[in-house]
Amino acid sequence: MSQRPDPAPTPRATVLQPAPRRRAPDAPTPAPAKWLAVLPYLTLPLFLAVIAALVWLTRSADRDEQRMTLINDVLWMEQNLQFQLDRNASLLAQIGPELFAHDTQPASTEAKLRQLLRPESGLVRVIWLDAEGRRKGEMPPMSGSHLIGESVGAVPANSVFRLARAIGRRAYGPAYEVADGSHQFEVHVPIYSEDAFIGAAVGIYSLHELIAGELPWWFSERYRVSVLDADGRQIVAKSKVAPLSGDMKYMIPFDPPGHGLSLHITAYRGETRWVPVLLIASIVLLAGIIVWSVWQLRRQLVRRHSAEQALRRESLFRKAMEDSLLTGLRARDLDGRITYVNPAFCKMVGYSPEELIGRLPPMPYWDPDHLERTQEVHDMILSGAAPPEGVELRLRRKNGERLDALIFEAPLIDAAGCHTGWMGSLLDITEQKRARELGRQQEERLQATSRLVTMGEMASTLAHELNQPLAAIASYNTGCLNRLEQATIDRDELRDIHAKLGRQARRAGEIIRRVHDFVRRAEPKREALDFNTVIREAIGLIEADAHKRRMRIETDLAPRLPDIPADPVMIEQVIVNLVRNGMDAMHDNPPDRRTVRVATREEGGQLVVRVADSGRGIDADTARRLFEPFFTTKPEGMGMGLNICRSIAELHHGRLGFESNPDGGTIFILSFPVELS
Repeated sequence: MSQRPDPAPTPRATVLQPAPRRRAPDAPTPAPAKWLAVLPYLTLPLFLAVIAALVWLTRSADRDEQRMTLINDVLWMEQNLQFQLDRNASLLAQIGPELFAHDTQPASTEAKLRQLLRPESGLVRVIWLDAEGRRKGEMPPMSGSHLIGESVGAVPANSVFRLARAIGRRAYGPAYEVADGSHQFEVHVPIYSEDAFIGAAVGIYSLHELIAGELPWWFSERYRVSVLDADGRQIVAKSKVAPLSGDMKYMIPFDPPGHGLSLHITAYRGETRWVPVLLIASIVLLAGIIVWSVWQLRRQLVRRHSAEQALRRESLFRKAMEDSLLTGLRARDLDGRITYVNPAFCKMVGYSPEELIGRLPPMPYWDPDHLERTQEVHDMILSGAAPPEGVELRLRRKNGERLDALIFEAPLIDAAGCHTGWMGSLLDITEQKRARELGRQQEERLQATSRLVTMGEMASTLAHELNQPLAAIASYNTGCLNRLEQATIDRDELRDIHAKLGRQARRAGEIIRRVHDFVRRAEPKREALDFNTVIREAIGLIEADAHKRRMRIETDLAPRLPDIPADPVMIEQVIVNLVRNGMDAMHDNPPDRRTVRVATREEGGQLVVRVADSGRGIDADTARRLFEPFFTTKPEGMGMGLNICRSIAELHHGRLGFESNPDGGTIFILSFPVELS
């Protein structure tokens, strides 16, 4: 059996690609790459600042818009109040002459006065004075209880009357507090008749009625309106119970009537303006998402960088490992096209990767003398029937040299689990096979030498064995000659004598053939072997020596043993050697205990041959070294007999062992697997 080297490790799930040239793993990153790597982090603060500015600008624009709306509304309110005051003054100027035309006011004039005193106008009373400022009438009539404090008797105010009369236009008086705590002010409108001043119509406004009557509902819903005096005290206010905005307020002078009055408008804290809020929230959310994305991107980049470093180190490690391998690696796709070769493979076959990658069979390294066998192996591998123990092939290098390769193939599986080709590993076993062949030849020579030594020892016995048939032939020949000299010849007697001559000649020839077969050096030849026959021939070969040494050889051969494929000469050599060792071990035994027993059995799927002697046995120290080369306990021994016997047994997938004989001595056990048959 040929000894194969251990299979080289074969990759399965990893496609090895030629590693491109790369920088060293720890080499510094080029400057542009550094700037590109840190650029996102440098722009991130700028982006956040832009987002914050955008949010501030949006918020500021919204507040400016609200303030502009507030100012526009306040100006509108001021114009509305101004329009109402001017309209009331015009009505007083129109109705004034009618007030002075009659002592008792006609119904039409009273109707105009009631129209003028409606709540929406802000006027609560109309008084008409003559040219000297004396009260001529009023509507509604006013009692003294309407006035308090210093204002008692001062309504209408003479100073305002005189001012209006002097300038010939309407004049407004200062605000004053009345009995119910409210505040009022006056407007004096001079009345002329035919360009002569006849008096003045005085309208008394209630600040509260004016503010409450002139402001529409929507204005009151948005703003709180108050009137402040010259000292900044609030004298009138129109508001609802609602929180005020801290910064949305506006104040303008209340002129007319003037005299330090001012209007103070404060916006209520309105409902949430969802559009800008949502806009700002969206911007903040998007900014947060971008920051989170940048942070995640940074983490991914760090992980990717680490993975690339690890992959680079792994690639360099694998490249170094591939370059140091003595095993050739070759990857092929499903069509048999070469996709990868490692340096060891190129060195093995002598071709460069450029000459091999992409090639389809037949490959340039196939031996032309073994193309058919190589093609069969190639087809077998592509069909998935490659033997796991590998297959031997004869290849040819580029320079024409032959090499023997042991090839192992394994499926090439990619990352998706798909079968994409085959990965083969090749071992150059040329020198190994040459050494193995040389060892085999040396072992054959050693076996032949051993047999020659054995035959040398048996030479005298064989000579005596051959002497018997030769002497019988000579005797029969003399008898024949004597019978031929007689007158009468008994033909039947002569035929019998010649038959005996022939048997003796065949016996001598058989002995010579056995000796010749035993000592000749020939190639191992396995054939279906009947072990019982081989044992009988071996015993016949050594029987004469046994008789000479007064030994007995007994056989107990089992019938119908299966035939085992083996070399008969080698098996015969083993039997002869074991029997002779048994006879040597019984050299000092008494004559009645000099028996070697040879038995054959089929036990547990094994064909077992036992050679038992009753000698002195084998001690423990000898047993430990019994099969060592050149170890012997005989003064004239070579120490190679048992070693050769065990090699022959292992060559036939068998075993040679020994055990103690219960009756004394040793039993050598030679076993062969029956399944070999």
